[in-house]
Amino acid sequence: MKKVFLKVKRFVLDTIRFFTYDIWRISNIDGSVKRVGLYNLLKSFILAIRNISAAQLNIRAGALTYSTLLSIVPILAVLFAIARGFGFQHLLQSELVRYFTGQEAIMQRAFEFIDRSIEYAQGGVFVGVGVVLLLWTVFSLFSKIESNFNDIWQIKHGRPYVRQFTDYLALLVVAPVFLICNAGISLLLATAAGQAHMLGWALAPVVRVIPYLVIVLLFVLLYMYLPNTKVRFGSALFAGIFTGVAFQIFQGLYIGGQIWISKYNAIYGSFAALPLLLLWLQLSWFICLFGAELAFAHQNVSKFDFEQETRHISRRYRDFILLAVMRVIVGRFAAGERPYTADEISGHYRIPTRLTADTLEQLLRIGLVAETPAADDRVVPAYIPASDIHRMTVADLFDRVDRCGSENFRVDLKQDFDREWAEIIRLREAVFRSGDGVLIKDL
Repeated sequence: MKKVFLKVKRFVLDTIRFFTYDIWRISNIDGSVKRVGLYNLLKSFILAIRNISAAQLNIRAGALTYSTLLSIVPILAVLFAIARGFGFQHLLQSELVRYFTGQEAIMQRAFEFIDRSIEYAQGGVFVGVGVVLLLWTVFSLFSKIESNFNDIWQIKHGRPYVRQFTDYLALLVVAPVFLICNAGISLLLATAAGQAHMLGWALAPVVRVIPYLVIVLLFVLLYMYLPNTKVRFGSALFAGIFTGVAFQIFQGLYIGGQIWISKYNAIYGSFAALPLLLLWLQLSWFICLFGAELAFAHQNVSKFDFEQETRHISRRYRDFILLAVMRVIVGRFAAGERPYTADEISGHYRIPTRLTADTLEQLLRIGLVAETPAADDRVVPAYIPASDIHRMTVADLFDRVDRCGSENFRVDLKQDFDREWAEIIRLREAVFRSGDGVLIKDL
């Protein structure tokens, strides 16, 4: 019995070590494509789950829930106006009723609000004022969603206002099309299955799968389209599949809960729909934001290779990587070659991408490199020297690194630690003098 316990304990410890340490040392050059791909999927889930607290997904979902609750009637009004333009408003209405099964009275009241909003938009005091107010409310919500996605993707700048208008307007047109296609295709297949009894058994699974496919495509579109950066299709598809399936499962549970709660309307009245609506919005946004975190983790999973080593890198090796990356940037500029992006530097020289990103950030901060648009990508930057490469010496590089940051503290450098400070200055000057005159381009 003791041996079994020790084996189980050993297995558990080895498993924990594998997922916390060993798996992060496996890169694309260490095994077959399928094996490494599976490990990357596992690492993506680990990173996404780990970042739930760091990215404050619950708080973000709560904020979006509040914003959505304030904007839900204008959003539905715009969607219904677009659907009416195509003649599909009844399909959209039936699809919304299906989403909120058991709360038909509440939905009927919401449809009345929507009709009034559309009437106000069409007959405002000033021509177009109602339309502008509706669109502003909807675009404001989209802007908040984009801001959350950009924070997850660590993007500092959002879309310009002109791009916000055009991109959000395109999303408003596409979103009801997805819902209408979902309802229309499901209805068409169900009708065909009912008329052709021989094909009913074959079409029934297709009818059940269609909603999953439509919602997956919708999430893939959101994850590729909303962040103000280039998102690879594979990463968006991976996150979209997981999020779409999770959302549909949650939707099924929610509909079941709506039907169950509706039995107690005699006690709680229509108030029972409000807590359920808030719960649905909160969990739906949490699932959506987790999918964005999953897409970010999958696309940037290589940045977390050798994660523990990168966090505990020695001072000597960090200085070596700093000089090596600077030499690559200067060398390509001197040769008149196309500048490298961060991923290209990591890929060509097998430097962990997180370490490359940290190094480039430091070089930008001390003013030795500058960003420039890449040749084949206007979103991801490439890097070039920020000054004359014929004056960039090794000594100048490390002198700038050494002086970067604050030194304005209350430690007494003139009396208590005057000798220590003088010795530090002497050692630094001796090191810098030894590399003085050696140009980075000549290494």
